[in-house]
Amino acid sequence: MNKILVVEDEAKLAALEADYLRAEGFEPHSIANGLEVVPWVRAHAPDLILLDLMLPGRDGLDICRELRTFTDIPIVMVTARVEEIDRLIGLDLGADDYVCKPFSARELMARIRAILRRPRSKTVPGLVLKEAEHRAELDGRALDLTPVEFRLLRTLAATPGRVFARDKLLEHLYDDHRVVTDRTVDTHVKNLRRKLEEVRPGGELVRSIYGVGYKLEL
Repeated sequence: MNKILVVEDEAKLAALEADYLRAEGFEPHSIANGLEVVPWVRAHAPDLILLDLMLPGRDGLDICRELRTFTDIPIVMVTARVEEIDRLIGLDLGADDYVCKPFSARELMARIRAILRRPRSKTVPGLVLKEAEHRAELDGRALDLTPVEFRLLRTLAATPGRVFARDKLLEHLYDDHRVVTDRTVDTHVKNLRRKLEEVRPGGELVRSIYGVGYKLEL
């Protein structure tokens, strides 16, 4: 049974969505406060998230941005804000779909089923990321990573095979949003590669794409 997280602060709408989801054979769980979303997702790993844009505690776009730093769980944004800029921003942050209120419950269920039928992104064999501990393992051996190196690996591992430009990687490396150069990414990649190769000699997990950026190989 697919587990669906409903993030909605309108109690009646949240209950309605949950009722439709149960009727369709899904297992819903509802959260009304934006601050609770990321910890719950880390702990329970739902199969899909219905994410309202306007929430108490934390904005839906901000939540989506953080979720995409560590998971590829499908996200459907549900909102009354229909301006085109919000639609573009939401999808650019990694949302899989965007449903505007008021919406048809049947249409929403159809979109959810269509998204869940899509193949999920692949993972790198032997690589395990332990989010709560900020630790990583490769082939059963712990990697001695700095916090920045862990965030770099986490970002690359979220979508293996995807090429990340240096400026995009920089957005995920520092919590204090300090101003650094693209060469800073190169330095962190070099250090991360060295530590990966200590565990798996001869394997180039982090590959350079000339003139573009980096990707994590499968």
